[in-house]
Amino acid sequence: TIDVTFVPEEWPFVDVAESDWFFQAVKYVFERGIMVGTSDTTFEPQSSVTRGQVVQMLYNLEGQPTVTGESTFTDSNTHWAAKAIAWAQKTGVVSGYGNNTFRPNQAVTREELAQMLYNYAEYKQYDLTASGDLIAFPDGNNVQGWAKTAMSWANGNKLINGHDDGTIDAGGTAIRAQAASILMNFDQNVAEK
Repeated sequence: TIDVTFVPEEWPFVDVAESDWFFQAVKYVFERGIMVGTSDTTFEPQSSVTRGQVVQMLYNLEGQPTVTGESTFTDSNTHWAAKAIAWAQKTGVVSGYGNNTFRPNQAVTREELAQMLYNYAEYKQYDLTASGDLIAFPDGNNVQGWAKTAMSWANGNKLINGHDDGTIDAGGTAIRAQAASILMNFDQNVAEK
C-alpha cells in the first residue's frame, strides 16, 4: 500500500496573520492570482500601492488577456507592468495624465483607485447605479470633481469606506491590505452579480 499523507500548503506570508483584519482578503486575492506577494514570504500589507500595481491587479482579475502593441504613455513601456498598462489604456480603464505619462510607480490615491475600478466596471458592463453619499463624510467635499461619480459608486458598493475617524480620505494613498479588501469585495459584490 502507498501511504499518502496530505500536507496543507504553508501560508507563505510572515507579515499577514490570521488575526489581522485583512487576512481573509489577502488569502482571497492571493489564492485567485489577483495579487501576489512582494517576495516569496512577504505581502507588505501596510505598504502603499502604486498605480502600476493596481493596473496589474485588474489585468490579473481579467485573466491576463493577450495584449498587442504598447501603451502610448511615455513612461510605461519598459515598466514591469507594461503589458497590463497597455491593456488598461486600450480598454479605457486608465487614461493617464495630461502630459501623456501614467506614472506607474506613483502611489495610487483612494480616488484614483476608485476611478480605475469604476472604469473597469464600465468596461465589463457591470451595474454602475449604486451610489453612496459623500457628504456623509466630514471630508466628502475634498473629493475632486473628476472622481466624485467613481467615489460615490465605490462607496455605494462598500468598496471604499471611511476610516476609523470617519473620513473618506480621497486624496490619501491606498495600502496593500486595503487594496486586497477592495478587490475581494469588488470581485464578490460587483463582478459576480
